[in-house]
Amino acid sequence: MKTNIKFPYILLIAFLLITSSSYSQQNTKAKADPLPSWNAGNVKKSIIDFVTKTTKKGSADFVPVADRIACFDNDGTLWTEMPLPFQLFFVIDRIKAMAPQHPEWKNTQPYKGILEGDMKAALAGGEKALGEMIMTTHAGMTTDEFDNTVKEWMATATHPKTGKHYNEMVYQPMLELLYYLRANGYKTFIVSGGGIDFIRVWAEQAYGIPPYQVVGSSVKVKYDTTGTQPVFIKLAELNFFDDKLGKPVGIHEHIGKRPVFTAGNSDGDYGMMQYTSTGNGPRFGLYIHHTDAVREYAYDRESSLARLSKGLDDAAKYHWVVVDMKTDWKKIYPFDK
Repeated sequence: MKTNIKFPYILLIAFLLITSSSYSQQNTKAKADPLPSWNAGNVKKSIIDFVTKTTKKGSADFVPVADRIACFDNDGTLWTEMPLPFQLFFVIDRIKAMAPQHPEWKNTQPYKGILEGDMKAALAGGEKALGEMIMTTHAGMTTDEFDNTVKEWMATATHPKTGKHYNEMVYQPMLELLYYLRANGYKTFIVSGGGIDFIRVWAEQAYGIPPYQVVGSSVKVKYDTTGTQPVFIKLAELNFFDDKLGKPVGIHEHIGKRPVFTAGNSDGDYGMMQYTSTGNGPRFGLYIHHTDAVREYAYDRESSLARLSKGLDDAAKYHWVVVDMKTDWKKIYPFDK
C-alpha cells in the first residue's frame, strides 16, 4: 500500500505561511506606530515627523548620529513627582530611620515637622531646609552604601496614591519615546534637579539610560584610601545644583553638545529647553503639561513644587510642543490597563 507522506508537509507549509504572514503584519503594524500609548494628533505627529526628517539621509534636516542628543528632565517628565518629589520621600524615610540616634530632632526644624507629619512646617525653610535634610541623610556614607540604601528603599517603599513601588510609576508614553529615539540613533540623557547618585541607581533598569548618561545635582565626595579598599565618601557640601539655569550648564559640562531634542515639565526646565531651541538646525522642545487629575495629577501655574507658567507662555515663541496628558496619552503607567 502506497502512503501519501506529502499531505502533512503541505499542512506544515501552510501553517508556516499563515503564521509568517501574521507575524509580518504585526511587525509592520509595530513599525508603523512607534508610539502606541500616544493618541493620534498633532503632538504624536510632530514627534514622528521630527525623528523622520532628522534621521533620513538626504533630508534637508538630517542630523548626523554623533549629534543626535536628546535630554529629558526626570521628575514629572519621566515619572510622577506628586504629591512630593520621590527623592524627598526617600529623605523623609531616612530621617525617620535615623531619628532614634538624633533625639534633638524632636525639637528642631525641619526634622520636627517630618517626625510629626507636618510637611508644611518641615518645608517652611524652603531650599535651605531641603538642602539641610539631604545633606544630613546622604553625607557620611560611602557611595556604595548609598547605592545599596536606595536599592533597598526602591524595593520596599510604595507611593501613597497607587500603592506601587516608585520605580514602577514611570510614564509608559515616555518609555516608548525614549526607545523610539534610541532606535533612530539618538542618545538619551537625563538632566535632572534630583540627585545624580540617587537616579543612577535605578535609571538604567527603569529607562534604559546608563549611569554615565545621567546629569543631576550632587554633593561633594572624598576619595578615601584609609581602609583596605579605596572608597568615595559623600560630604555635607553641595557640589552642583542642576536646576533652572544650572541645567544648560550641566549639559555643557557633562555632555559637551547642545541637545537636538529636549523634554521637560516645569519652569525649572525652561533654561535647557531654551538652550536647545536656540541652536542652529532642527530642534524639538517637548513640555509635559499635567492635566489629568484622575489618572495622575493636575497642576501648572499655581504649583509650589513644579510650576509651569513661563514655559506655557513662551511655547509658541520657541515652537515648543505641549503634551496634554489627559488627551494625548492613552495610558499613563505601564501597569495601567
